[in-house]
Amino acid sequence: MYKTLNLSADIKMIISDFDGIFTDNSVWLLDIDNKVKKLSFKDLMGVSVAVKNGLKVGIISGEKSKEIDYIAQKFDLCDIYQGIRNKLPVLEEIKNKYSLKPDEIVYIGDDVNDIDCLKSVKYAITVKQANYKVKELPEVQITQAAAGDGAFREVVDNIVELKNYG
Repeated sequence: MYKTLNLSADIKMIISDFDGIFTDNSVWLLDIDNKVKKLSFKDLMGVSVAVKNGLKVGIISGEKSKEIDYIAQKFDLCDIYQGIRNKLPVLEEIKNKYSLKPDEIVYIGDDVNDIDCLKSVKYAITVKQANYKVKELPEVQITQAAAGDGAFREVVDNIVELKNYG
């Protein structure tokens, strides 16, 4: 596999924002009470591959959505937080829960409410469609895959390859 990101085999957990990573940031409003978001099977398979390879997966989202509930249930994910505006305290709680060091976590985020989390881990990842303030962070890496079209999977594949083949 072509390695696109500078990551480590020591990574134990991937924590991601949802909208703008798992989705392309689009929302279709059916009516005032119903919205629909498109998800890529590439990214859903990425969650499956991560879990099967012993990686923990968490989502910290500023929004609440049925799509996140679906992923949590489908893959039996425990670390799902929705409607979170200040994400850093939640990330710190997860770090403490699993006794994780900053170099054992990847954080994937795309907007200004992810910046504190991106700065608090060694492996900060974003997508090319991210807000310019995120892309300008000194240590942030940018996926080749687009948001909502395999960006999460790209991160997983890079980590799994390192774990399996060094």
